[in-house]
Amino acid sequence: MNEESRSSQDTSAGIPPDEIEALQAVIAALRNLDHEARNRILDSAATFLGIARIPSRTVATDFSSSALSGSSSQRSPYSQDTAMSPKDFLAEKAPKTDVERIACLAYYLTHYRSTPHFKTLELSLLNTEAAQAKFSNTAYAANNAVKLGYIVPSTKGQRQLSAIGERFVQALPDRSAAKAVLEAMRRKSRTKRKKSPAGREEEE
Repeated sequence: MNEESRSSQDTSAGIPPDEIEALQAVIAALRNLDHEARNRILDSAATFLGIARIPSRTVATDFSSSALSGSSSQRSPYSQDTAMSPKDFLAEKAPKTDVERIACLAYYLTHYRSTPHFKTLELSLLNTEAAQAKFSNTAYAANNAVKLGYIVPSTKGQRQLSAIGERFVQALPDRSAAKAVLEAMRRKSRTKRKKSPAGREEEE
């Protein structure tokens, strides 16, 4: 390929080939590491190079899907404004209880970090990253979130955001809308409990 053709290709892609190559190399190197290890390595590299860390995923929007073909499968199809930091997200949702905060953290991991299955430690680490008050007992808060249906058990001792938890967090910070979500869930739960073994609703 001659220089003129290369220049034309670079311009049409909008990203220099050496940057694409570097990005793909970084993705390949970090792909199999957990989220905490990835952050630790990126922080160390940024310190070594004397640059500031850019909020999670904001760079990805500058690259074409073809340039990120190796990592596109890792991105959540539900993510929206993935540039929002966990601190800003929690401030926007304004959870009032530890259980609500757990639900918000689970939502952020699922939709902003492409981590639909997580452990309590990951919720705790994200809580710290979001500059939130430390949980008195993260495991207890997470267990209560399970009891209330915001998160549910997953595989290998992990947990995941439930459908009701997802709708609840989406409704926040509108407390009326969030309350309506919970009331709808309770009505549905009562209806299920009222059904007889034959599948017919019992008379009250």
